[in-house]
Amino acid sequence: MQNTDFINHCKKAVVDYFNTQADSTDKNGKITEDDVYVVWLVRALQNNKALLSTTVPDGMYYECTHNGDWHEIYVDAYKKWKNFVVEVDEEG
Repeated sequence: MQNTDFINHCKKAVVDYFNTQADSTDKNGKITEDDVYVVWLVRALQNNKALLSTTVPDGMYYECTHNGDWHEIYVDAYKKWKNFVVEVDEEG
């Protein structure tokens, strides 16, 4: 699958998931594919993987994996709970 086709399938999957999970009273409402963007993308052999997010400030991100052998895309939805810094002593 070409990267462009893969990205289009992923964006549609994220929109469909978000719009079925969003509360109808949520002020963010529904999203479109224009609200979804690719953070990271890689292709290895016949497989693709992408991390996507949306313009909705909900801390969610989505991982899409294309299995080229089975012609399937798996979607994982994650919530960012926290971001913290770990200092590393590079001298020892």
